[in-house]
This record gives sequence, structure tokens and C-alpha cells, in this order.
Amino acid sequence: MPSWTTPDLCDDHPDDVRVLAPGWLDFGGREAFAGPVVTIACFEDNSLVKALVEEDGRGRVVVVDGGGSLRKALLGDQIAEQLAAKGWSGLVISGAVRDVEVLRTLDLGVRALGSVPLRTAKRGLGDRDVPVTITGVRLAPGDHLYADATGIVVADHALT
Repeated sequence: MPSWTTPDLCDDHPDDVRVLAPGWLDFGGREAFAGPVVTIACFEDNSLVKALVEEDGRGRVVVVDGGGSLRKALLGDQIAEQLAAKGWSGLVISGAVRDVEVLRTLDLGVRALGSVPLRTAKRGLGDRDVPVTITGVRLAPGDHLYADATGIVVADHALT
């Protein structure tokens, strides 16, 4: 259990937090997660998400702006297992995931808009470490994200 909740963070830091609109589905085995943000902007191509398995996650959170597409999954069980093993805290995906039965068993936070069984093509398209806007909220590399059962909040700096 973390020492924080998103409602408490909002109460304690009302001028510092930005709140993502509700409606996110929880697919991961870790209900609450937090950490510094790494951003990826891609559309129906998870090449850059897959490349993260080569890095030590160091408790960071991946925010993927997939354009809200629910046609192809940007995360599946194999990549998620490797990210969990490398110490990533979680992912917030403005798009879809797949292999949800396995994602639930992993020590990894996963929030997404939905699930679909189709995988993406890997064409090497997308951008990493660029500002993205999801549900009207700007997220930049190095921001800090906090997610729990109540919601998702972001700040320019660590709140805990």
C-alpha cells in the first residue's frame, strides 16, 4: 500500500496537480503506482514501447499517447512481463492492451482505454520523450504521475 492516495494528493497540493479525466480501465496487477514519467507518442505501432524492455525502469511510469485508438493493442503480456521484471512502475495508455488475463497477474500498474486482441505492426514509428496531451492534460517527460483506484494525477515535481 502506498503512503498516498490521489484524493489526498489533490487535497494537499491543489495548485500542483493535474487530473486526467475519469474512465480509465485497470488491467494491471498493481492497483496503485507512481513515478517519474517517460512519454511515448505513437499510433498503432508499439515499437517504442517494446524498446523500453532494454532499460532499467527505476520505478518510472510510461505514458503512451496512442491517439485513443482501440483497433490495435499497444501492450501485451510479453512486453508487460519484461517491463515488470525491469522495474517499471506502470503504464498509462491512451489506447488498447491485450492479454488482459496475464496483465492482471503482473506486479505492474496498467491503465488503458480498453482491450482488443489484435497486435500492432512494428514499423519503428513514433516519438519518445516529447510532451503529450491526454484527456486535455499535458504530460511531459520528468513529470510525476500517481494512479490509484480513484484516479490519475500528474504534477511537475514529486509530491511524496
